[in-house]
Amino acid sequence: MDHLRSEKMCFVQLIIPAESARLAVTYLGELGLLQFKDLNEDKSPFQRIFVNQVKRCSEMSRKLRFFNDQINKAGVKSSVRPAMQPDIDLEELEAKLREHENDLLEMNTNSEKLLQTYNELLEFKMVLSKAGGILASSHNHAAPAERELDEHIYDKEMDDGNAYLLEQGVHLGASENSGVKFVSGIILKSKAMAFERMLFRATRGNMFFNQAPAGEPVTDPISGEEVEKTVFVVFFSGDQAKAKILKICGSFGASCYPVPEEMVKQRQIFREVSGRLADLEATLDAGIQHRNKALESVGSQLRRWTIMVKKEKAVYDTLNMLNFDVTKKCLVGEGWCPIFAKSQIKDVLQRATLHSNSQVGIIFHEMDTIDSPPTYFQTDKFTNAFQEIVDAYGIARYEEANPAVYSVITFPFLFAVMFGDWGHGICLLLGACVLILREKKLSSQRMNVERKPAVMHILLGSLKSVIPILLEWTQVGVEVDLSYPF
Repeated sequence: MDHLRSEKMCFVQLIIPAESARLAVTYLGELGLLQFKDLNEDKSPFQRIFVNQVKRCSEMSRKLRFFNDQINKAGVKSSVRPAMQPDIDLEELEAKLREHENDLLEMNTNSEKLLQTYNELLEFKMVLSKAGGILASSHNHAAPAERELDEHIYDKEMDDGNAYLLEQGVHLGASENSGVKFVSGIILKSKAMAFERMLFRATRGNMFFNQAPAGEPVTDPISGEEVEKTVFVVFFSGDQAKAKILKICGSFGASCYPVPEEMVKQRQIFREVSGRLADLEATLDAGIQHRNKALESVGSQLRRWTIMVKKEKAVYDTLNMLNFDVTKKCLVGEGWCPIFAKSQIKDVLQRATLHSNSQVGIIFHEMDTIDSPPTYFQTDKFTNAFQEIVDAYGIARYEEANPAVYSVITFPFLFAVMFGDWGHGICLLLGACVLILREKKLSSQRMNVERKPAVMHILLGSLKSVIPILLEWTQVGVEVDLSYPF
């Protein structure tokens, strides 16, 4: 009969000394049988007593979320250490989190700078390779005015001007006596056509544009995303044209890299860039390993620290609901508790007084009130699920009949009426039996992302063992609907 009606409640008042207030609220929260009333409803959250402690807990929660995001992003698998770690207080935890955050931010900054330099050198290497081929082909060009390049098709007027420009560059090279110069770089493939058109208009056609695909996706040094790019070489004449071309390159986000015309210098720079890339790869790998080790050490304690910070924040949020008596240096709180829990609450308050070494005990006494008491239903492992289903629709009033007791029978029956596939129902029943038999083993594990595949493996294993039985039943004439996907 205890489950049919809500528990009888009583309104109590607590007078807690300031030195034992935190421990008292912590122990009461672990007991979970006292609901405090907010005595500071007229105050904003920033006007309450323990607002600074709540801010500290919120900042630590932000750092813990940052660590969790970094661990998930790096794909580091951290397991809880089996050895018991020494307990730490809030100040030590705050200092540890600050130290870990600063170290991790510094490692991320250094890694980003190194990665940006690596991507720039990789682009430079591609430009050296592709632009060197373009320059070599221009030197081997016979320079007839009627010949067209394979990459572009121009009209007759453009062809004549570009052929003359290319001919001049081939015969005279890039020496000081020659007026032909070139700019090489790399640009997004999607912008190459508009980039070429803008260069042609800005120089009034006095340029020659050649391009070659990079061949593989390139990581952009600025955005960090993999994109397709095109290596280009622009031949031009005059310093004014060079200034215009460089401005257009900047506006289109193109990266310009110096490429010497001599093949010997190109090969020398290519070897130097390849050596620097190898060194940067080794440095980046060492930095990633060091960062992963730091994340593993943090991840092994992350769950423990998160629970600790959440508890501390909940304690200070509750303390902000109490009134502070300045003259007596104590906190006054009011709340509701079940009548059967009064003795347990008194024991908890006495334990908090002893552990805080307080000279004054905590006063606990009942009070009369005209307010309506809250509803409290005492549940167990079996009835808790049905109680949560009923509470999702609405909570019964004080001392009203509890619908969860009747839903223990009606809910499975109505679910069976709606879900008429009894073959599928047998599969669900067997899966539930597997979970019940392994309840102790599964309840001792953390149901996080890493544990979900194990649970799914158990369920799928039970379904695989059930399917042959159902198929055998269908052969002997029992009608089983297997249309639903398992």
